Amino acid sequence: MRNYGFGVDIGGTTIKLGLFRVDGTLVDKWEIPTKLEKQGKHILPDIAMEIRTKMRYEEIHRKDVVGIGIGVPGPVTSDGTVLKCVNLGWNVFNVEETLSEMVDLPVKAGNDANVAAMGEMWQGGGKGHKNVVMVTLGTGVGGGIIVDGKLVSGSNGAGGEIGHIKVYNEEDETCGCGKKGCLEQYASATGIVKEAKRLLQKDDRPSELRYYNELTAKDIFDLAKDGDELAIELVEELGEKLGSALATVSCVCDPEVYVIGGGVSKAGRILINAIQKYYIEKAFHASETTKFELATLGNDAGIYGGVKLVLNI
Repeated sequence: MRNYGFGVDIGGTTIKLGLFRVDGTLVDKWEIPTKLEKQGKHILPDIAMEIRTKMRYEEIHRKDVVGIGIGVPGPVTSDGTVLKCVNLGWNVFNVEETLSEMVDLPVKAGNDANVAAMGEMWQGGGKGHKNVVMVTLGTGVGGGIIVDGKLVSGSNGAGGEIGHIKVYNEEDETCGCGKKGCLEQYASATGIVKEAKRLLQKDDRPSELRYYNELTAKDIFDLAKDGDELAIELVEELGEKLGSALATVSCVCDPEVYVIGGGVSKAGRILINAIQKYYIEKAFHASETTKFELATLGNDAGIYGGVKLVLNI
């Protein structure tokens, strides 16, 4: 009987691994360094070795393992082909077939943000729902779309790239993707700070924001909670851009719930309330009641989602 599954989340610095029972119980989790040298050629062999070692230690036979689910920081097609992964040095190849040959187990791969969304749907902020959109607000803005319990990755593995929805036509600076005016330029942790600096340059109203040498997104939210006028305005502008973008997303996939994660989500309800306010204002009437929840799995969302991914094969 297949009682176990492995979840793997590949990051640019570390690889997170988790051993789970198929009911979602986490048995053990651990990390190993991500070896980027030689175009990341050691990454999959290292994962294979870790899984084989864990199976020997726990006395788990191959027939007891449903498989391995893996999140990759780049676009992944439905057949497991990675369409280049710049952060890891990978070119185009089929990660599912390659890792499966190494461990003699079924492997299912997906984009890391999509896989994290699957984890939050299964055991996190989206639990109890089958139509979920996760939005990850961190260094960038990522997303994952789940419809009827299945990931929407699209023909090029770019489904859920919410951060590159265009939200502002007058932007002069270029996004990391090469275009201008992307949501990521305003709703990421770095984007929020950039917008604060812009506002401080053109607005001479008094604000505690002016006294920070190294301003962070957390500082902005904390000051907004304390009533700082400019900080409140920045949170409102963030809510307007995010709420408007997600109202557009709802017109396409109509989720039951948006799960907001990433480092910026630690701001809590002030962030959710700002997004929801403008979402309701902009959304198609049938989608106005969509719920907004904070992610609950933190950095473990990817390994949870990996297991759920392989359970869905």
